[in-house]
Amino acid sequence: MRQAIQNARSLLERLPRARLGFFPTPLEKLERLSDRLGISLYIKRDDFTGINLFGGNKVRKLEYLLGQAAVDGATHAITYGATQSNHAMETAAACRRLGIQPILYLTAVVPPKPDELRSNLLLDHLLGAEIHIVPIEPGETEADAEERSFAMGAERAAELNRSGKICVDIPMGGASPLGSVGFAAAMAELSEQADALNGLRFSRIYHSTGTGGTMAGLHAGRAMLDMDVQIISVAASPKDESANLDRVFSLCRAALETIGSGAVPDRSRMQVNLTQWQPGYEQPNDASCEAIRLLAADEGLFVDPVYTGKALAALLADARSGRIRRGENVLFWHTGGATALFAEPEILGDAVTGG
Repeated sequence: MRQAIQNARSLLERLPRARLGFFPTPLEKLERLSDRLGISLYIKRDDFTGINLFGGNKVRKLEYLLGQAAVDGATHAITYGATQSNHAMETAAACRRLGIQPILYLTAVVPPKPDELRSNLLLDHLLGAEIHIVPIEPGETEADAEERSFAMGAERAAELNRSGKICVDIPMGGASPLGSVGFAAAMAELSEQADALNGLRFSRIYHSTGTGGTMAGLHAGRAMLDMDVQIISVAASPKDESANLDRVFSLCRAALETIGSGAVPDRSRMQVNLTQWQPGYEQPNDASCEAIRLLAADEGLFVDPVYTGKALAALLADARSGRIRRGENVLFWHTGGATALFAEPEILGDAVTGG
């Protein structure tokens, strides 16, 4: 494994990278929750990535996406998401660190109140981002509104480029081959940490997935390092399973090509867990609310109702059903996002009251 890590590091070092995060993020055992579940449960603390108090998994992707943008002389960067998007906020913060003007097109999945800014949207304003709220019009789906936001972003980028600026487009969630490189690198980081813990090996990794960039990167890292680990990607929103896996596989393969690795990803080992997204994106459920309360009560740690709470709920369900064997070494990859605990009440749900 040590040689595989060194080879991966050598390839990764050839790519432009903006040093934005605090790495490696901590890897620690959740002793009380392990005892409760009868498994050996560890957590990867990507809520500690930085670049400020509100870090998350997107910082790993942005190091490569904005690293290349800086090389290209970018003056502006456009990205997309929901009004409470972690990715949009982290992109705005990273842009500020690099002297790039952030521009955000945010779909109002949960419409914000203009006189009551909360959570990530509040931070976006503090960061001085150029913010465009895109409402979901009558008769439109969320996807329709997102497509409109992409068209608006392309028009704004063209306007800036015509004026002599250099504007880059950062895809929603940072889901691109270059963005996914950040999580291939994260798997090398995890392997180094596990080796330092007496050669610890995980049988399963649970994480939340939205746009698929993190999932693609994890699988790219697994292939590059030849890791024998099952990656369970828990959907935070409804997905067409086959189409989603096709897209993730394509992203994964392209990420490996970007790195220059000859590793070949295995689509048959990719799985998306669709048991927890209901009733919809930015809409909590009883299981995610219970997961939020349990982690807080047992470990003093926080997950959110949009992403990580649902991923943890899937892990808890698998442990309680016996799908995870007793004593098995399992990793929960905390991808951040706890700012959603301070978002609109519709997003938080019954996490505090317990229904």
